[in-house]
Amino acid sequence: MSAPTPKKIVLAYSGGLDTSVILPWLKDRYPGVKLVAYAADLGQGAGELDGIEEKAKRSGADEVIVEDLRREFAEQYCFAMLRAHAVYEQDYLLGTSIARPLIAKGQVEAARKTGADAVSHGATGKGNDQVRFELTYMALGPDLKIIAPWKDLSFELTSREAAVDYAHRKGVPIAQSKEKIYSRDRNLWHCSHEGAEIEHPDRRVEDRVWLMTAAVSRAPDTPELVRVGFSGGNPVSVNGRELRGEQIVEGLNDLAGRHAVGQVVLVENRLVGMKSRGAYETPGGTVLYEAHKALEQLCIERDTLHHKQTMALRYAELVYNGQWFHPLREAMQAFIDHTQRPVSGEVTLEMYKGRAQAISATADASLYDPKLASFAMDGYDVTAARGFIDLFGLPMKVAAMRDRRAGSER
Repeated sequence: MSAPTPKKIVLAYSGGLDTSVILPWLKDRYPGVKLVAYAADLGQGAGELDGIEEKAKRSGADEVIVEDLRREFAEQYCFAMLRAHAVYEQDYLLGTSIARPLIAKGQVEAARKTGADAVSHGATGKGNDQVRFELTYMALGPDLKIIAPWKDLSFELTSREAAVDYAHRKGVPIAQSKEKIYSRDRNLWHCSHEGAEIEHPDRRVEDRVWLMTAAVSRAPDTPELVRVGFSGGNPVSVNGRELRGEQIVEGLNDLAGRHAVGQVVLVENRLVGMKSRGAYETPGGTVLYEAHKALEQLCIERDTLHHKQTMALRYAELVYNGQWFHPLREAMQAFIDHTQRPVSGEVTLEMYKGRAQAISATADASLYDPKLASFAMDGYDVTAARGFIDLFGLPMKVAAMRDRRAGSER
């Protein structure tokens, strides 16, 4: 028995080629269906959302919703991830991964407001984004139908060339041609790049890739300092000026971008099974991670910090896999946020030729005691170390004695 035909669909709409052609395709696939184009402003920049409402309607949308989610994205998503200090496979600061659940959440809310019975996305059947969108739909709108054109066997637009031809036939306004060097996804937190030489691990990524950051060879020859203030693990100020979350990230993107900070090229393991190579720019985010790390080193007790570091690996996997609204991520967040209560203070960083390095930090609740840390023995009972080492090393000593006896018996 076939699934019932949707009456109204909310499509995650970016204005790019894929979602532009999906609008008329959905009209063809489901005659009489009403379409809501949902566009989320996550700080894409570069005029990407200029004229998007008119474009969506010309492409077949019956309604268009454009929401400015920049502050929510920065403070409720990126900063929550920052507090966890989550990094996927040692390098990726999860800029695309963290954006998809927020967009999908906005779609579900738009479906409630407009009376839609279905949600849709333009992610391909080969990437991670399809999982991120659909898991969020399932978590927040389990009653809504999920329309995924790229997994529909009748979807014939399986190449860029076919999509361009279809757009021309349908009169869909597109700026793209069949020639496109890179596939990109940009938001407030980062910009990702795929395609061309990036797909070949044996080739160097060209300087022309970078959009948010200068090429290292063109970065200034003079270092620049920046001060970032934190309260409870959250960034709250830059150079002494208190700012909203999105303003902090935007400002640091400009500062760090000039110094080529935040460029990463990595081969990652996609959730769907294959390895892929991508180039990522996260200038402001890289500065914030370095600053946050410096404060955690001062403020969090050893065992708690070490356990939090092990949790960060799993947290990063959950974000990468699109499980933002998973009960485990939410439970982990509660623990992480508890650890962040003392993480307040200010960090000074030096940005130079692709690197952001914390050079000094002050914390309101620092655990660093200069008297204990110095080589002077005043106030420290050195004789206590003898018994500590004897007991701490006892299991190793007993095992060595056993092995020695066994060797002599042989």
